[in-house]
Amino acid sequence: MNGLLAGFRKNRTKIWVGGVTLLLVFYLVVSFQRSLLLLTDSNLTAKAIGAAYLVLPVVGAWALIRELMFGARTEQMAKVLEAEGGLPVDELPRTPGGRIVRAAADAEFEKYRAEAEAAPNDWRSWFRLSCAYDAAGDRKRARASMRDAVKLFTAAS
Repeated sequence: MNGLLAGFRKNRTKIWVGGVTLLLVFYLVVSFQRSLLLLTDSNLTAKAIGAAYLVLPVVGAWALIRELMFGARTEQMAKVLEAEGGLPVDELPRTPGGRIVRAAADAEFEKYRAEAEAAPNDWRSWFRLSCAYDAAGDRKRARASMRDAVKLFTAAS
């Protein structure tokens, strides 16, 4: 039983991603089926709604595949960095609630920003910069930096 619980804790994020993915796939299948029903209706308005509704599963499938590939690449990069000993170490001080102290994260961020500026074509520096943005609470820039890291990693592979 302890092994099962440990396995769940270790793969908790993957389990949640799998669950959300299944729900989204179910939604996309139902949306596609409903759009086909509307397209077969004799009413022109229903056909138009069906055609518009057909776009949802296509866009949803594209977004789902894109995000799953992004996550897989990110995990692949993290494994490479871990094997190289290049993953950033999380030793930042935390508040009693568990949040990273913002001033410490901002100070640590400067180190990784300088590294990325010095090596703009190295995916490793962009990966670490992304982690620093995330620690500083800037999720939008963290994601953009990680996308840059993924592009460089894919080009290097």
